[in-house]
Amino acid sequence: MRPTTPPSLRAAFLALLYCLAAWGQATDLTPTEADLRAADCRRIAQLTVHDYSILSAEFVDATDRTPARCRVLGVLPPEIVFHVVLPVVWNGRILMTGNGGYGGTPPNAPGRLRQADRIASDGFVAVNTNTGHDRRAEPLASFALNNRQKEIDFGFRAVHLTIQTAKELTALYYGREADYSYWESCSTGGRQGLMEAQRFPDDFDGIIVGAPVVDHTTSEIWGAWNAKALEEAPISLEQVGLVAEAVYDRCDSLDGLEDGLLDDPRVCDFDPARDLPRCVDSGSDGCFSDAEVATLKKLYGGVVSRGTTLFPGLPLGAEASPPGRRRAQSGWRGWVINENGPSWQLEFAESFLRYMAFEPDDPDYDWRSFDFDSDPYKMDFIRSILDPTDPDLTPFRDAGGKMLMYFGWADTGVNPLMGVNYYEEVQRVSGPDADEYFRLFMVPGMFHCAGGLGVSRVDYRKALIDWVEAGQAPDRLVGARLIGGQTEMTRPLCPYPEVARYDGAGDPNSAESFTCVSPPPR
Repeated sequence: MRPTTPPSLRAAFLALLYCLAAWGQATDLTPTEADLRAADCRRIAQLTVHDYSILSAEFVDATDRTPARCRVLGVLPPEIVFHVVLPVVWNGRILMTGNGGYGGTPPNAPGRLRQADRIASDGFVAVNTNTGHDRRAEPLASFALNNRQKEIDFGFRAVHLTIQTAKELTALYYGREADYSYWESCSTGGRQGLMEAQRFPDDFDGIIVGAPVVDHTTSEIWGAWNAKALEEAPISLEQVGLVAEAVYDRCDSLDGLEDGLLDDPRVCDFDPARDLPRCVDSGSDGCFSDAEVATLKKLYGGVVSRGTTLFPGLPLGAEASPPGRRRAQSGWRGWVINENGPSWQLEFAESFLRYMAFEPDDPDYDWRSFDFDSDPYKMDFIRSILDPTDPDLTPFRDAGGKMLMYFGWADTGVNPLMGVNYYEEVQRVSGPDADEYFRLFMVPGMFHCAGGLGVSRVDYRKALIDWVEAGQAPDRLVGARLIGGQTEMTRPLCPYPEVARYDGAGDPNSAESFTCVSPPPR
């Protein structure tokens, strides 16, 4: 637990107003704790100060599935809507969750309410924000049209102000400060958590960042690169299935076990020109023309600018479909190839290029006109707002923070090498002691944030809490793959760069048959 700082004059003044309101509503009755908390909730509804306004504070009675709780909805100027759920039975912790894509999901949307209630059921104060805009009115990056403030709110301001406000409301509601504050989220939520560690190292005691978009700006350039390659010579999903077979035929056994997983795609030397069936004409589902092979090489090779690689390519192994699932789909489906329209990568990239990348914004910008040799170097300002690329996490370390990052090796939505490269940069800056506060876990076969070919159910939260509160650093996590609600396989996840190795005798579907070891040189 970090040392508690003395309350500010502002917090003391708010607490005094709160207590006076409570005194004015006192009665001679002996209320239950739920009654007291309901009254406290009503008083929060009356709290409007210069920094934020409370839209509503609703006390919700307990059910057989959810606890009694106070739901607080408020606004930080100009349009940052926040949601704080305060359970009657509190474990002394705050847990904030982040956003996906370009954010903008209303905090009181049904899905977010269910998520917050689940978190409150575990005893945490649950917190989230809309990042400063509403995606129903301003989808994707369109909120940023000629609006620098909304870009900044999305980039970092909304999360920081929301957790500061949530801490204040928590102290008012319970009469004491939280013992610990945690962040847990994936994708854009991973980027937000990483940004918090870099810009505001005192906001959270522990941070879980899943598949963080470390280099948001160049990730969108990557989306345009892949779309351009596929437009020149399209690849069908049937052909992607052939690629999957060739990749796994060549590389599945390299880690000592043929299990449909690549524990590190970087060791696979798959070559489309050598390892795929060839034909003269494009468009056949059973073979690949020279143009189609060239497309695959561009997809796997990554973004090239001025003769050098600017951003890594698609990870090998993501082409396959998960086993045993009724609606199994390749990791390329949707993100890279969408049979019903533009890929998700292209949708994100096009919106970014229209509303964020350049000045002035151009809602009619044609992504095909993007110049990969010159345009990537015109985006320094938006990079400073969006990209949490600073490898110096020593202020977060010095504040006592702990961070756990995870990434799927088969992620086609957010490139997994961003996580690996960032972790190695932190190691370079911080030295060997970086593992004392920051650890990375790579997940073989996992798609974007979850699902895929391997395990994806992992209790990262417990591991982080044990690390922060008990000093138990996570040396090995155990993940599970569920099919139809049943656990089909468990597998250890090892702190990077270690990998899990099969003992050669035990059950290959049991984590107990694997040991975390240092990988062989690549």
